[in-house]
Amino acid sequence: MTQRWPDKLWLVRHGQSAGNVARDAAHASGADRLTLAGRDVDVPLSDLGVAQARALGHWFAALPVEQRADALLVSPYVRAIRTAELLRESGGVDADEPVCVDERLREKEFGILDGLTRQGVINLVPDQARFREILGKFYHRPPGGESWCDVILRLRSLLDTIALHYAGRRVVIVAHQVVVLCLRYIIEKLDEAQILAIDAQADVANCSVTEYRFVTGRGTGEMQLERYNFTVPLEQETVPVTSARDFPVASRG
Repeated sequence: MTQRWPDKLWLVRHGQSAGNVARDAAHASGADRLTLAGRDVDVPLSDLGVAQARALGHWFAALPVEQRADALLVSPYVRAIRTAELLRESGGVDADEPVCVDERLREKEFGILDGLTRQGVINLVPDQARFREILGKFYHRPPGGESWCDVILRLRSLLDTIALHYAGRRVVIVAHQVVVLCLRYIIEKLDEAQILAIDAQADVANCSVTEYRFVTGRGTGEMQLERYNFTVPLEQETVPVTSARDFPVASRG
């Protein structure tokens, strides 16, 4: 049997960002738009997000040497890159291990819904609110943006790259909420209803861990889910756990 999967795979959502904070403020005030300026790709971590990333790095660093991550793949967004850097600086990954940026791990693109709250979508682009209600979040593609299916398509390509270059290794991926969920969809061979049910249960927490372990089986083996939305690394250091949606926000559903 030729193994095509990593021995270990950890999916990590970035730490709390300034966009997450702005989202909470916009919803609390009933605003249609977030007040955060600039590109979504450039949104930094909040101070709390920095503390979350460091706490997660300490948890990884406490693993036995032979079980620690030896590869770090990350979204090109500033909040994800900084989370990965802090994880490495805190000893969670060897200091000489590069942070490998891969654009296929970027946040889901929201197009004309960028920066809108749920109420803002209803008030400012009601036709898109209606289309999304009809199609559902899995298939709805806002103008200039992506559906979940579009994200899944690019992530299938990413997993082919992982199979080619990272088989047998211990890999950390730092990305975004929808990316974590869509990777679960692919790896676990879920369907639309199953992944949306998981999404409806709770948001993916900032700096939470979703962990897979390679197990032998038919063909080239498979990845077995060990834990999902695991926040103990933060709780151990009494760092607050947050689960705000990524900026921009189209809706909660």
